[in-house]
Amino acid sequence: MKITSKLIALLCAILLFSCGGKEEKKDGFSLERSKVEEAPAQTSVASDEVPASQRITLDEKGVGQIKEITLDPEINTAMAAEGEAIFKTNCTACHKLDKRFIGPSPKGILERRSPEWIMNMILDPQLMTEQDRCAKDLLVEFNGAAMANQNLTLEQTRAILEYFRTL
Repeated sequence: MKITSKLIALLCAILLFSCGGKEEKKDGFSLERSKVEEAPAQTSVASDEVPASQRITLDEKGVGQIKEITLDPEINTAMAAEGEAIFKTNCTACHKLDKRFIGPSPKGILERRSPEWIMNMILDPQLMTEQDRCAKDLLVEFNGAAMANQNLTLEQTRAILEYFRTL
C-alpha cells in the first residue's frame, strides 16, 4: 500500500514538472507560443448592407416568363387554399412559415418582393439565380442552397402566390 501511494505521488510529480509553461528552447533561442485570434471570414455582403432576405425590391420583376401580373384587391380563398396545399406538399422541406430554415420564410414576402419576382422565382429558380441580382444574393445568404425547381404550372404558381397573400 505504501509503495503504491509513493508510486502515484512520484507519477504526479513527474507530470507536474513535465507540463511546464509554453516556452520551448532549441539551439540557444526560445519560442513562445500564444493563441492567435483569427479574423472573421469575409462575406460577399458588406456588414452595413441589408441581407437579401430582408431587402425590399418591389420594383424588380425578376427574370422569366412573368412580365406583368395584376392582383385582385380581394383574396381568392379557394385559390389560396389550393396554394397552401401545394406549398405544404412541395415547399415545406426547405421553407418554414415563421422562421428562416434552408430557405427564407415566405411570411411577408409580398412586402419585400413583387408578385412577378415571386412567380418567376418559383417557376424557374435556376434562371433567376443566374441572372437576377437579388436571387444571386439570396443564394449566397443561404449558403449556396439553391431552390429546387418543382416544375409547377403557371396556375399552381399563381395559387401559391395567392396563399402568400394570406400570410
